[in-house]
Amino acid sequence: MPTMDEGDILLQLQEPASISLQASLATDDAVARAILARVPEVRHIIARAGADELGLDPMGLNETDMFMQLAPRDQWRVADKQALADRIRAVMADFPGLDYGFTQPIEMRVSEMLTGSRGDVAIKVFGPDLETLGELSARIAATLEGIRGAQDVLTQAADHVQYLQVRVDPQAAGRAGLSVSAVQDELRAQLEGMRAGSVIEPDKRTPILVRGDRDLRQSAERFGRSLLARGDGSGDIPLAAVATIAPATGPVAVRREGGSRFALVQANVSGRDLVGFVAEARAAVARQVPLPSGYRLVWGGQFENQQRAAARLGLVVPVALGLIFVVLFTTFGSARQALLILGNIPFALVGGILALWLSGQYLSVPASVGFIALLGIAVLNGLVLVAHFNQLHALGLPIERVVREGALRRLRPVLMTASITAFGLVPLLLASGPGSEIQRPLAIVVIGGLVSSTALTLLLLPLLYRRFAHPAPPAPGASP
Repeated sequence: MPTMDEGDILLQLQEPASISLQASLATDDAVARAILARVPEVRHIIARAGADELGLDPMGLNETDMFMQLAPRDQWRVADKQALADRIRAVMADFPGLDYGFTQPIEMRVSEMLTGSRGDVAIKVFGPDLETLGELSARIAATLEGIRGAQDVLTQAADHVQYLQVRVDPQAAGRAGLSVSAVQDELRAQLEGMRAGSVIEPDKRTPILVRGDRDLRQSAERFGRSLLARGDGSGDIPLAAVATIAPATGPVAVRREGGSRFALVQANVSGRDLVGFVAEARAAVARQVPLPSGYRLVWGGQFENQQRAAARLGLVVPVALGLIFVVLFTTFGSARQALLILGNIPFALVGGILALWLSGQYLSVPASVGFIALLGIAVLNGLVLVAHFNQLHALGLPIERVVREGALRRLRPVLMTASITAFGLVPLLLASGPGSEIQRPLAIVVIGGLVSSTALTLLLLPLLYRRFAHPAPPAPGASP
């Protein structure tokens, strides 16, 4: 589908994965202030870092969505939204180390619901080892950036953070009358909290949570000196006496799908068609990024929608043409004349394809719907002509007079059908408001196809009818 201009911009920021919440908020604030100071077309910015309390939109603390409210178009100092995005990119150049991408609020949500990613193209690298996944995703992202049309290439950062790892000594814990699970439960209660009940109010229930103080969770040294109650009730024992506490390095996040680990690379496509970009990208990735044994790639994103739409159209269009042929055959009782009317379809396709090429548009779902509507109009015009030709032929008129008089008498109805449809689509062709990106390809295809279909129908269809509509009579003296 063509990208619909929603009137706003959403800037996706991806900071280093090991960043803290405070540092993430400070970075977001600095970026927002710089954009507001240097891009006057942006009026307000609302930034949201991390995930909400419901967990419906899982995001890390290093991921931020910046919703930008723009000034009215007549106050812009740039030509269009693409130029505005380029000015924001110039601002982001002053913040090295930040990955970013552009989308729109509705577009982002629709992409997440349909494909699970926010880009036009999403490449998921599946495999067992996180280090290898990070290396492969970085190489794939670098390959995509070298392909014409690639924009806002993002990849999951393969950063690591420092963890505090506690290894419980079973023998030391047993001497204190504790089991390993009992020590783990106590530590979990200190850090995460333990449910102790609920406060019931008229319209809600608030859980009561008991856990250790803030210093215990923020200081590794204080955590190591924390006391545990002995299992025999004879007093307390420090945690360091039953467990070894040491820093360890581990991944920031592990993504899974279908039971397999994966890394995600996503990119937007600008200035070219999605199918051609994916074909070139697939060839480049297969050539430059060989996959080790046990690793595989899955291509998705908006490309998945295009594949599903193409598959449906590949089924619907032949079925529709077949049904039209059946209706025409039952109407005229002649396969010749049914095929003759269906011969108008190439006449219509010529103009539609030429109009798309001249306007710089690509074959999208709205354009495909326009072709389907155009085929119906072309078949209708052919039906009007052939039906009148048959009426004149039934009167016994010579075939030359049939096609000449029939074409003259049906000139006005054919022109009226084509002109009314074309003029009705002119507002869609000239529209510039929200939604016009989806309406315009349909209007371009139908109007362009009507020009060629009408002209060729009036000129060529009578000649084809004269030649092929009726079987030639047997030559004089020929045996029956």
